[in-house]
Amino acid sequence: MRPRTVLPALGAALALLAAACSSSTSEGEAASATTDAAVTTVDPAGASTTAGAEAGGSEPVAFTAEVWADNWFSLTVNGEAVGEDSVPITTERSFNAETIEFEATYPLTVAFVTKDFTEDASGLEYIGTPRQQLGDGGFIAQITDESTGEVVAVTDASWRGLAVQRAPLNTECVSSSDPTSECESEDLGEPDGWTDADYDDGAWDDATVYTAAQVDPKEGYDEIDWDPAAELIWTSDLEVDNTILWRVTVPAPAGA
Repeated sequence: MRPRTVLPALGAALALLAAACSSSTSEGEAASATTDAAVTTVDPAGASTTAGAEAGGSEPVAFTAEVWADNWFSLTVNGEAVGEDSVPITTERSFNAETIEFEATYPLTVAFVTKDFTEDASGLEYIGTPRQQLGDGGFIAQITDESTGEVVAVTDASWRGLAVQRAPLNTECVSSSDPTSECESEDLGEPDGWTDADYDDGAWDDATVYTAAQVDPKEGYDEIDWDPAAELIWTSDLEVDNTILWRVTVPAPAGA
């Protein structure tokens, strides 16, 4: 009986098939490992973090806003309303300070509406009395990052403002016996999207800074421990400009 012989060609084919199977298995394992690494990162301490969870940006931070306005304000941060003056603008002598707590992510797009009290569109106060007069406004605010205790925003000349309600345009009507019909006014309304981060406020005016003697802040102002950099602001006309929109951007702290 002759011995069995394996043909050289058949042996080579079997060897190639075995190598291909081994390579396919190794590549599949490597691909799986690569996919897992893209989804989850493990730090040296063994904690895992999902990359998708980090893609949304920084974590929310707790802030405190302290505000005094003559006479009323509302506050929006990153397009979300976070608070307003608790005393309605219909209250003639509404002088008070407010403290508002909120959470937001950097950078902050801070937007305020401030209103000086007027009885009607004439822009006057105490109509029909011996005290009939033009009113005057004023506004001061500061925002503190509670995670660091740092004041990250204060009212100053860098804020941008737009007067959207102005009266009386003819200030001589202050002595009129019928100011409601004789005083002229302007009401622009709020521009669409003005609280959004990408809104272009390049045409707005820089805030005008005033001293306490000029604004004469009343009840509530002294209840706040104001940062030395916080200033009283308004537009260039304390008396005629009655409703102002304000914007400022607060960048993330260095290293955040």
